[in-house]
This record gives sequence, C-alpha cells and structure tokens, in this order.
Amino acid sequence: MTRVKGVDDTVTEEREMKIVTISQMQQAEHDSAKSGITTDVLMENAGKAVAEEIQRQLGDLRKHNVLILIGPGNNGGDGLVVARYLYDWGISKVKTYLCNKRPSNDANLEQVKKRSIHICELDNDVKLSKFEEWLSEATAVVDAILGTGKTRPIEGALAHLLKATHTARLQRRSLRLFALDLPSGLNPDTGSVDPATPSVDSTITLGFPKTGLYNHPGSERAGLIRIVDIGILPKLTDHITTELLTDSSVSAMLPVRQPYSNKGTWGKVLAVTGSINYLGAAYLSCSGVIRVGAGLATLAIAHSLLPILASKLTEATFLPLPEIALGLPSAEAANILQQQLPLYDVLLIGCGLGQNPPVVDLVYKILFDRPSQHPAVVVDADGLNALARKPEWWKLFTEDAILTPHAGEMARLTGKSIDEVQSKRLEIAKEAAARWNKTIVLKGAYTVIAAPDGRVSISPFANAGLASAGTGDVLAGAIAGFKAQGLSCFEATSCGVYIHGLAGELVKAEIGDAGMIASDLLLVLPVAIRQLKEV
Repeated sequence: MTRVKGVDDTVTEEREMKIVTISQMQQAEHDSAKSGITTDVLMENAGKAVAEEIQRQLGDLRKHNVLILIGPGNNGGDGLVVARYLYDWGISKVKTYLCNKRPSNDANLEQVKKRSIHICELDNDVKLSKFEEWLSEATAVVDAILGTGKTRPIEGALAHLLKATHTARLQRRSLRLFALDLPSGLNPDTGSVDPATPSVDSTITLGFPKTGLYNHPGSERAGLIRIVDIGILPKLTDHITTELLTDSSVSAMLPVRQPYSNKGTWGKVLAVTGSINYLGAAYLSCSGVIRVGAGLATLAIAHSLLPILASKLTEATFLPLPEIALGLPSAEAANILQQQLPLYDVLLIGCGLGQNPPVVDLVYKILFDRPSQHPAVVVDADGLNALARKPEWWKLFTEDAILTPHAGEMARLTGKSIDEVQSKRLEIAKEAAARWNKTIVLKGAYTVIAAPDGRVSISPFANAGLASAGTGDVLAGAIAGFKAQGLSCFEATSCGVYIHGLAGELVKAEIGDAGMIASDLLLVLPVAIRQLKEV
C-alpha cells in the first residue's frame, strides 16, 4: 500500500497547526515584528518557502516556464521573492507581470531587475498582448496579486487577467496554477469569492492556514492546500482554539496498546444500526468499530435480519431484537436495549435505521430515557433525523455526545438551508456544539469538529472518493471505536475523522477516487493507524 502523508510534510514539526482569521494573522505578524522578525524578514522567508513548495510540486525546474502575476502589496512583494529564488535555482524562463505599479524603492523589484528577469507592466502592455503571449508559453502561473489584500470587487484589467488565467488552466490540463497565500478574491475569513477568483491547482498559504480556505465556495477554488513556515513563532498563536489536524497531532492522541490486554481493555460498542433497506450500514459501522481497534462490537438488530448479517460480520456478537414486522423493531426492543446498555462503553445509534415511526420512537426512548449507568453515545444518520423531528431535543438529551451530521442532516437539525450550512460550516458547527452541549462532526470536504467548550479542529482531507454510500457509516463506527478505547469525545472524533480521511487518501493513491467504495476503507484503517504511529 502506498504511503500517503497528511499535512506534516509541508508544515513545521509543531504538533499544533492553528487556523487563523485575517485579524489573528495580522496580530501574529505585528507581534513577530515586536520580537525582531520584521515584515522584510517574513517576506523573504515567505518567498523562499513558496518557491521551495513550487519546486517540490513541479520537479525539475529547468523544464518549466513560470509566469508570476505581481500585485501592488505584500503579496506581490512575496511573488517577486519567489521569482528571484526560482531564477537562481535554474528556471531561466521566469517572467514577472506587474499588475499594478510597485513602489519606487522596492528592493525586491530591484533584485529581479539585477538578474535580468523578464518584467512587464500592465500599464505598458497594449491590448494585453504581452500577457497573452506569456500566458500561452507558461507551464505554471503564480497568482501573487492580492492574497488577503482584497478590499473591493475585482474589476477592469485585473479581472480580465484572472479570468484569462482561469480559462487557460481549464483549456490546458498541463498548465499548473498556484496561489500565493490565497487565490485572489477569496475572502480569508468567510471563504466567499469574487466572480474573478480563479480555481487553482494549489494554494501555498503562509504561516498558518486561513479559515476561508476550508469554507464553501472558497475551498473549491483553493485546490491542494499547502502550508509553509515563514518564521512566525508558534507561541504567538497559542490562544487560538481552531486547529488543523495533522499527522503528529493525531498520532499523539492514539491509544497506546499494551501487549498484556484483552478485549475488555479496548472497549465494547453496542451498535443499533441497519434495517431491511440498509443492511450494509450495519456491516460497515460495526466493521469500522473493530478495524480501529475496539475490543468488541455487538450489533442490535431486528431478529429476522440477523441471519443475513451473521454470515458477513463473523467477528461481531449480536443482540436480536423483537419485531412487529419484517426488520422493524417492536416497542419491547427499547426495554431490551436499556437493560444491555450498562454493559457497554459506547452506544452507536442511527446508521441505516430508517425513519419509520416505531424506529423514531425507539431512538427517543433510548436517548431521552436512559439508565443511570449509561455509555457514551455516537448518533449518526437516521438517529439525527429522528432528533431533528423533536423540538428542543437537546433539553431532553443533555449529556455531551457525538453527533455526526452531513450538511443535509445539519440543515434539518438547525432549521437552516444546506447552502447556509455549507457557507458557514465552521461557525454553524461551533454554535451548535455550544448550544446543544454536544461534540459535532460536520462531515464533508474538510470535515469540521466542534466541541462544546469552543475548541474546533478541521480535517485537511477533501477526497471525492469518499462521496459514496456507506463511507459515513464507516466513519461513525471508527469514531465509536476510538471512544470505546477511552478517548474523550473530542479526541475520538479527531482520531476517527483523520484516520478515515487518511485511509481514503491511501485507497485513492492505489485505485483513484472514481469507484472507491466504503468497504475499501475497512482494511486500510489499520494501515493508516500504523502509519501515524510511525510519525
């Protein structure tokens, strides 16, 4: 199996990687200046680090013709430093296109001129003929125009340049488009985009990732997100509570397995999952529990469905439930489950249960009328849909638990539209966690994890291969399995989300993202765990 890294191959060795707003980034830069790390030093560090990342992605620089679009502010200054380093490292065909006039005393521009690197100013480019010529020759383009500096709509020639670059990337698959810090026009806080904002292959963001890179629609324009160290001391962001999950941060959370242990050591999960229409959900969720290292998974399911799953889930145990119709649990099933709950460390409920009224009543009975000695709870899928039907359900289900909604389920739980959930993922997840006193896993590209105490983590993975039926069931099982091993709700969700995402990357590296199915992840979950333990 191919080894795939998370994000630690391009970030510092720190265990924590904060995600910042623009005001937090500006404050960190200000504090750096007070400690002696000036803007000029940060710009030099940034330009070099971006050039190194471009070199890493392009390979042999001598084969490339790079066009760098230079803006008026610090982002443009960083771009000039990038041009200098790429030229010094072997790209003779580096071209800098000045989209705005630079200051007369611009030291970085003087360094570019000393090397006789090609320069063209927009104001001197009649009918943009030079730009069009250089763009047609380029094998890579660097957007160093605005970064975090956008203050008004992008119009006129600048909009034309960005749209032309975007179109060229669509027409020439060999053309690589890089954004320096942010694609121009992408709001660093909200992820909203200007109509001229290009879709890039890779965003090389400086110091710390910005929240807007992980919010729709900005996340769709940003491409592969890489974070480079520019010399800001990590302690300057210690107060920030939003973090990007990394190999090293998750590795530090993983349970340490002792050789002298038994299945009880690693926890027991009771899974109330699956129905006549969704038998696979029961298999996938229980398998997810086991594959991340939990000691035991017990599937509680309607009696008539048990023989079908018993032949598939050979490692699980079973709790047959009485039924009122084929595959539909009776009211007595809730009493049986309540009697069994104290014997388990985690209850996983909801995957593929369906939404028939008796099932909804079963969910309410288990979650709202629980015994005094009850396990931790993970609620997924139809368990969430049942909660969404109950006004102010969180007042009846008060303990911290783990909820794992996708955007549609989150929309039903909050009463918001799916578009609003997608455009404010971090904000909505954080608000819901605090209001409901629950640990929230808002699934999707760059899954958001929010704890009731205000902590937030974001997964670095966006994998189209995971957009298929059943992958959420595997994730719910993985989270329940880590929770059973004694992790806190926030740790269990962080480990589950990251291991699940890393497994997806490993599978994609082997077979691609088209045709990846949920069961492909199961055998790879232990591989992903092993890989992280080697960090």
